[in-house]
Amino acid sequence: MKKIILFLAIIPFFWGCDEDFLEERPEDFLSSTNAFTTYADFTASVNNLYFLVRRQFYNRDENRPFDFVYGTDLVFDGEPGGTQRHGNMVQAYDPAGDIATTHWNLLYKTISEANTVIERAPLSEMNEEEIQDIVSQARFFRGFAYNVLATLYGGVPIVTEEIKEPKIDFVRASKNEVLQQAIDDLIFAAQNLPAISTAQDGRVNDLVAHHYLAEAYLSMGMNTEAIASATTVINNPNTALMTARYGSRSTEEPGDVYWDLFRRGNQNRASGNTEALWVIQFELDVQGGGIQSGSRGGSYPAERHFAPLLRFAPFNSWPVGDYTGGRGIGWGITTEFYTNTVWGNDASNPDFVNDIRNANHNFIRIFNRDNSSALAIIADEIGRDTVWSTETQPRIREFYAYPTKVTTPYNHPEGLLRPSSVPFALTSAAGSTYTDQYMLRLAETYLLRAEAYLANNQSQLAADDINVVRSRANASAVAAGDVTLDYILDERVRELGLEEKRRLTLMRTNTIYDRVIRYNPFYVENGMQEHFNLWPIPANEIEGNRGAVLEQNPGYN
Repeated sequence: MKKIILFLAIIPFFWGCDEDFLEERPEDFLSSTNAFTTYADFTASVNNLYFLVRRQFYNRDENRPFDFVYGTDLVFDGEPGGTQRHGNMVQAYDPAGDIATTHWNLLYKTISEANTVIERAPLSEMNEEEIQDIVSQARFFRGFAYNVLATLYGGVPIVTEEIKEPKIDFVRASKNEVLQQAIDDLIFAAQNLPAISTAQDGRVNDLVAHHYLAEAYLSMGMNTEAIASATTVINNPNTALMTARYGSRSTEEPGDVYWDLFRRGNQNRASGNTEALWVIQFELDVQGGGIQSGSRGGSYPAERHFAPLLRFAPFNSWPVGDYTGGRGIGWGITTEFYTNTVWGNDASNPDFVNDIRNANHNFIRIFNRDNSSALAIIADEIGRDTVWSTETQPRIREFYAYPTKVTTPYNHPEGLLRPSSVPFALTSAAGSTYTDQYMLRLAETYLLRAEAYLANNQSQLAADDINVVRSRANASAVAAGDVTLDYILDERVRELGLEEKRRLTLMRTNTIYDRVIRYNPFYVENGMQEHFNLWPIPANEIEGNRGAVLEQNPGYN
């Protein structure tokens, strides 16, 4: 095939240069010259940028979206032995391995498509308003991708033009240069994207760009700029933390506003949710929507990973769509840190009891058998601090505490319910999380600004932001003198656990090695090393870049 392409490519050099009667003018079929003409053409390409983000972080396959959770301080592999869930860390981060390569390819695919849109939009038939709409989205996604690349790999090649012929001489820019490219793109996006009050649910808006701009500024040490961008998000009159119960199941008990945030239908602004900034859309049983009630294909399988595998006595039926975790199979077992330490360790600590994020309906420790409260296994009977402790009893896939945000208790799609004497019994096709997913919500912006305030030596303002989040959770206030980066990272666990892209947070703050060493003995035993704070440059990129040296990150062969 390569020989044929080369032959066709050189034919024009042997043909009369003034003879153009064989020149092909595509007027009634799709080609590279007419594929980007109308607003509809460009919208289709921009929609693919949204798809690439969803594929990167939510539904590429059964494992890769969770590369941003495994190998951190939150969970460990309940079925170890391979690299799928970072169980063997040296193999997982092999430069020739799937993890580093898959995410690199998806991020550069995003950049490549964004570059094509940005370059061709001004040459199209679109009007100025349409061009601004298309280019602002494309520049957001390019800036977003470069911000993630800088976090995962450090300095990487910067490409800002459409590549129309083979190129094998890429060189790495510095990490700060990559971050500056992200900043430039995100500034443009923040100035030109629609306001959050007018943007359609699921679409990026000006405040989403401002949040990630604050993140990139913070990575550059530009603390005052980070504070200003985050403040733009927080002070917008169309945003606020949800503080009262709302939405599709707001009358159900037990429950609270934090529980409501994760119920089906409650993620988007159309539900009254003023906290949502960017929500990844999953439409049930709609072509292209990602979720099918009879299949896990294309869905976000968080329930399958992070809920326990309760298929043993005294749980006589499994899987069941109740508080036992649906069709969880216990791959992502919560660490002792996430289960106990971060909440204050035991029920004698007021926050352990009072913090609604740790209430049993939000973080399950008491499991009912066959939906009968009379047969409840009470935590005190099995020892709240004993059964969950990896020090006194090995954690097993079948039984551990987990957050209910990964599942939809009593609310799985009807197509997954099977005939059974047990209410809410599920078919084997269950295991997905049947809700739209927060890519970003306002609580995270508060915690990001707190981080910027702390870096700017304004600890009282940092405490104030943290306490806005803690107050909503009915947790005690933190004093300014107790605010550290470690405390903010802990608070992100309490508020955003298994929701944020934890690896990006810990790599961005250069704390992943320290946090894993302290809080996740599984990965210490399975090869955690200090240079894993950056992923390797994929081996095939280095080998194929024959026209220049694409240097590998330190610590990798």
